[in-house]
Amino acid sequence: MSWMFLRDLLSGVNKYSMGIGRIWLAVVFIFRLLVYMVAAEHVWKEEQKEFECNVRQPGCENVCFDYFFPISQVRLWALQLIMVSTPSLLVVLHVAYREVERKEKRHRKKLYVSPGTMGGGLWYTYLISLMVKTGFEIGFLVLFYKLYDGFRVPYLLKCDLKPCPNTVDCFVSKPTEKTIFILFLVVTSCLCIVLNVTELSFLVLKCFIKCCLQKYSKRLKSSKCECHNLKYVTCAEIGAPPLLQKHSSDLATSIAQGGETKLLCDTQEA
Repeated sequence: MSWMFLRDLLSGVNKYSMGIGRIWLAVVFIFRLLVYMVAAEHVWKEEQKEFECNVRQPGCENVCFDYFFPISQVRLWALQLIMVSTPSLLVVLHVAYREVERKEKRHRKKLYVSPGTMGGGLWYTYLISLMVKTGFEIGFLVLFYKLYDGFRVPYLLKCDLKPCPNTVDCFVSKPTEKTIFILFLVVTSCLCIVLNVTELSFLVLKCFIKCCLQKYSKRLKSSKCECHNLKYVTCAEIGAPPLLQKHSSDLATSIAQGGETKLLCDTQEA
């Protein structure tokens, strides 16, 4: 199976992700995708051929293997990687769609330069992708646990299904190695869940703080406008602007003082 498309997809999402999102991409690419391609796929390569039961009844081994492993663990791991990475395609498709719009051609600039500037539709798309990824991670962990009765691979299985003549013992190849890889898968999945929840909480909290600051600034502007209008109305009721009122009062005071001085001088002359 070729994983080049998934690698290119994760690389394309990287430039539209935040710091926590880039850590998530690194964990998925290095600790999950590369581990799967380099090591895990080879551990489960001949699992059905190496599954043996202590009976030579034709069809018994196949029936028992299908009962205990309805889907191969490594294929379920690959399906989890694909499903978890697919929601990131929503962000890439959203940006690609917006970049071909007339607004993009008119302004000749990118609509979304960094995650800190994204808003509107892209913000909701990014938020939905985080929630879907988290849901897939949790769902696949539960599916792993339910299908295989835990996260450990037993070395011995008891099978009494037909056409087996009686209860037979079946042995799984490399149980310890497979258990280690599955536990590694569980740990990395839990780490990705924590990263997704952290990024989701950060985005919601950042949006909440931004909305509160916008409301506060609007209230502050409205209060300033009300104070300015109140001053203007007060001056209008008096009949003149404040500067003209001050100039008139100063002029009246100087005229009154000049009249008193002239009257005093006339009295002294008389």
